[in-house]
Amino acid sequence: MMKEYMKLPVLYMRGGTSKGAYLYAPDLPRDQVERDAMILSLYGSPDIRQIDGIGGADPLTSKLAIVGPASVEGCDVDYTFAYVGIDTAVVDYEGNCGNISSGVGIFAMLRGLVEPVEPITVVRIHNTNTHKIIEAHIPVQDGLPVVTGDFAIDGVPGTGAQIMLYFQSPSGSKTGKLLPTGNVRDTITLEVGNAHTAKNNQRIDVSFVDSATPGVFVKAEDLGYTGTEMPSDIETDKEGLLAILEDIRKTAAVRMGLVTSKDSASPAIPKVCMVGTSCTYTDIQGRVIEGASIDIVARTKALQVIHKAYAVTGGIATATAALIPGTVVNDVVSEEAKRTKTVTLGHPSGTFTFTIDIDTESLCVTKAGVARTARPIMDGIAYVKVGKY
Repeated sequence: MMKEYMKLPVLYMRGGTSKGAYLYAPDLPRDQVERDAMILSLYGSPDIRQIDGIGGADPLTSKLAIVGPASVEGCDVDYTFAYVGIDTAVVDYEGNCGNISSGVGIFAMLRGLVEPVEPITVVRIHNTNTHKIIEAHIPVQDGLPVVTGDFAIDGVPGTGAQIMLYFQSPSGSKTGKLLPTGNVRDTITLEVGNAHTAKNNQRIDVSFVDSATPGVFVKAEDLGYTGTEMPSDIETDKEGLLAILEDIRKTAAVRMGLVTSKDSASPAIPKVCMVGTSCTYTDIQGRVIEGASIDIVARTKALQVIHKAYAVTGGIATATAALIPGTVVNDVVSEEAKRTKTVTLGHPSGTFTFTIDIDTESLCVTKAGVARTARPIMDGIAYVKVGKY
């Protein structure tokens, strides 16, 4: 009865504010078509509910990590990230996810790829999507990674053990350059009409920055918004801000040299981020986020919807852009952030802090640090269909 299916070992884990399957690379077919078909079967895609798989019908829960032995000297493991399409039969490997990255070291220890060492095990991760190195500092006790603790991150209830991630030399993750066009500020023309300004073919200033992931940044006020809007408010008007942000994102994909036409842009990169001056607002949980506690407000997309929190890689790009003189993000970030090189973003679920080691004269970014939590949810066997789509 089960001959059409095969068994696939899966560690299902929350990493930061995302969730998904962590797979051991040798357990997957080498043929990409067969591998992707297996992954789509695992997640129950394409289907908007992903009812026949483990996907959660949300971009933040339709993510995947493939981890295996390191192919780069000085690293412990290779790690490939993928977005799994929800209503489309697509597995997208174009960019990395920093939240999912936070669980890779735990997986590596639980699968015997890295020996746990107390009190902190440093796992050097080679991300194959960007060919960049991530250092994960993971607490260990009694030979196992520690997942409980008193560290909280907004967007996740409760607390966990703090995992420090250090993205090494994050500049040029996909384009090869921190400033893909060579400019701190560019002008683009919107093809989508802006209801707030009642202008078609409106020209706006943007900044293109590639740090951990390529990103395009626009001021909220230039689009007639504040940057404190909630995802539900934005998504009810799919022909409004969502369409504008997607137009900006696809235009950026061409201008950054990632694709040759807007129609061929990946749904995952570049990130598009709308930023504004820090101010007080109420988050998704009904908590008041004081303007004095943050350096900037920011909203970004997760595939075709607004991110309910904020991406780690997108946050690194945002924080880096905030510290580069002349960018649209630098215009609105606090003076304190420029001085300390630590940027706290205000997002729909709360706040997110990034430390960026950057020389603002040479624009050399040495590393970017961020704290996360992660925990295994389930370890077992999944049944996936055999064959190709």
